[in-house]
Amino acid sequence: MSANELDIIKFGTDGWRGIIGFDFNLSNLSKVVVASCQELSYQYFEETNSKKILIGYDRRFMANEFAREIASFVKGCGFEPILSTSYVPTPSCSLYAKEFRFLGCLVITASHNPYNWLGLKIKNFKGCSVDESFTNGVERRLILGNSIERLEGEYEKVDIKKFHLDHIKSNFNIDFILNNLKKMNLHIFVDSMHGSAANCISQIFDDYDSKIFTEIRADYDPLFGGNPPEPLQKYLENLTQTLTRHSKKGIKTLGIIFDGDGDRIAVIDEKGRFCSTQTLIPFFISYLGEKNNNLYPVLKTVSGSDIISNIAKNQNREVVELPVGFKYIAQKMIKEKIFIGGEESGGVGFGEFMPERDALYAAMILLNGIAEKSKYLYETLDEIQEKFGPSFYKRIDIKFPNQSEKETLEQLININIPSEICGYKVISISNIDGIKLKLDNNFWLLFRFSGTEPLLRLYCEAKSERNLNEILEWSQKFIQILKIKK
Repeated sequence: MSANELDIIKFGTDGWRGIIGFDFNLSNLSKVVVASCQELSYQYFEETNSKKILIGYDRRFMANEFAREIASFVKGCGFEPILSTSYVPTPSCSLYAKEFRFLGCLVITASHNPYNWLGLKIKNFKGCSVDESFTNGVERRLILGNSIERLEGEYEKVDIKKFHLDHIKSNFNIDFILNNLKKMNLHIFVDSMHGSAANCISQIFDDYDSKIFTEIRADYDPLFGGNPPEPLQKYLENLTQTLTRHSKKGIKTLGIIFDGDGDRIAVIDEKGRFCSTQTLIPFFISYLGEKNNNLYPVLKTVSGSDIISNIAKNQNREVVELPVGFKYIAQKMIKEKIFIGGEESGGVGFGEFMPERDALYAAMILLNGIAEKSKYLYETLDEIQEKFGPSFYKRIDIKFPNQSEKETLEQLININIPSEICGYKVISISNIDGIKLKLDNNFWLLFRFSGTEPLLRLYCEAKSERNLNEILEWSQKFIQILKIKK
């Protein structure tokens, strides 16, 4: 493969993604699949003694067709493809590969990207995303070139989704959750954003009581209603309107959101407030910490809220800060006993379950917590803010015309790090991933440049909304000044 061809096959924080028909096409995909199978065998065959490779796919345009096509390439390079019987959440594939100790799995998905994208996620036999050493190995194989052969035929198919949902269900008392939610007069709306987690909650609750649960945007729509299937507030107008319309005196409404491939979660609480995992992970640590007396560490990314750290430390747990990307969390989860690991963008994993993010399992933990505490989510969140906050959080994305401009600015920031911002002294600097300037507890600014796009992400947490806006405004002016300087 030429250098130019390789340029369009870049692995990001979780796999390879591209625009359908341009960089994501069968020619490129077949090369990546063969290189991935070979690398899976090189790294894991000795541990698994397996040649079985699971193939799953999401609900995107042509995802099913691409999944069927790659099966022949998997077989052509000497492995045994096992296909999902239908579209499936990515965590379903992770769990199945882990439980049956397959060599690994390949999932055709572009997660939360816009409708015209597709991609490939690679999971190892432990169910978690492969690490950077693995993708580096794949890229080396692509440079060297591979013999690409197809071997057509019938392939074994399994109902991966049912296995996953049954496994989740076995961990909870479904009747208890339903009865307690009824007593609380709580009506829950599940928004799967037309993704592969559609109707999964209904299956866990055996076609639940419609008086408690309602699913929206569960129908097939390859355009995802015109917005990316990403659990961000700006894409949740349908859910917000639905919650407002159905809120009645004496009845509380709660919204649960899943992204396109079902590994990320967000919530709209009973007060109508959007809750990312910046808010939900503190809830999980607080609730599960009350039930579980282990002292296993908590993992968070550099962009994660300080409240996560505050609660964990209050439980005498070590807090480990990692680069952005759940693969970094997963790699630590497979090596050590971990309580909870999560990231700001919606992914959270539980050490007791598997070393991978799973939005459906997280949703069940949430519902079980509400039912056991007999408290609405907003009540617990307000208590957490009162004890460990206050905290206000925001992320701003700044795009550049090209990679060169982005790289130049990154260099300029590195050599012009301020000692003070808006009168607040910078008390520490972290370079784990980007440049994180700590101003106080619950008060920091992070400059983080994308590895695959001409993009700068500004993250900020502050003790007040005024502080938050003040620091973000300063950071954007700071960038403009540096651009003029260059």
